[in-house]
Amino acid sequence: MASYLDARAHGGRWLVRIEDLDRPREVPGAAARILGTLSAYGFEWDGSPTLQSGRMALYDEALASLRARRLTFECSCSRSQLAEFARYPGFCRSGARDTGEATATRLRVEPGYVVFEDRIQGAFRQDVAFSAGDPILRRRDGVVAYLLGVVVDDAAQGVTHVVRGADLLDDTPRQILLQSALQLPTPQYAHVPVLCEPDGAKLAKSRRSVPLQAHEAPGQIVHMFELLGLDPPGTLRSAEIAEVWRWGVTHWSTARVPRVLQKGVFH
Repeated sequence: MASYLDARAHGGRWLVRIEDLDRPREVPGAAARILGTLSAYGFEWDGSPTLQSGRMALYDEALASLRARRLTFECSCSRSQLAEFARYPGFCRSGARDTGEATATRLRVEPGYVVFEDRIQGAFRQDVAFSAGDPILRRRDGVVAYLLGVVVDDAAQGVTHVVRGADLLDDTPRQILLQSALQLPTPQYAHVPVLCEPDGAKLAKSRRSVPLQAHEAPGQIVHMFELLGLDPPGTLRSAEIAEVWRWGVTHWSTARVPRVLQKGVFH
């Protein structure tokens, strides 16, 4: 919702991308239900939705470019072998330790801070080598990682502004490093606070989520406006969806979005 408001308030395009790279975990029909829900809640996207599963040639080209410049290495370490480490310890930087095993492709990261200015969270910096180590671009099972897919697609689709949840704030420096390695532009970022469960865990579709009901859309959209700091009038809850969205676009401002939600169980 924040990304939609931000795009429309600035006369920009709003894109829908279905990130379906992890095919074994894909739920049949999920993409169609996502698009149906967006439509029922009044979201209007520009162009056709993009399916990442149909863009493998772009990801392979990016990986080949990085390999040719020795910016990646192959890693045979399994998840269980790395479970005790807070960050990737660099076991395979000089060559895969377990020959004959399937390998993942990692981006070679050197020490040093990545610094950027988030439009909501403010100045942010991170030494990726220290905090995370060399990130995976392609998994051991051959699945392209989110990091590579999102960076390649943002550039290919001409994305200039990214608005998303603050749970991805730590991922942004890795994306900026990869953008630099691939000689791609870096979008402007804005990270909104994340809705959480009472125990502080991120509100997730895998826990207590229930399907959204289209007849409740105006009231739910207005509630999200409140959480985003927009202070909508109570009468807006009974308005038509199109009118609700027009109000939100007119009053949108990232300066009003809180860095952290303070209401109830929200964090």
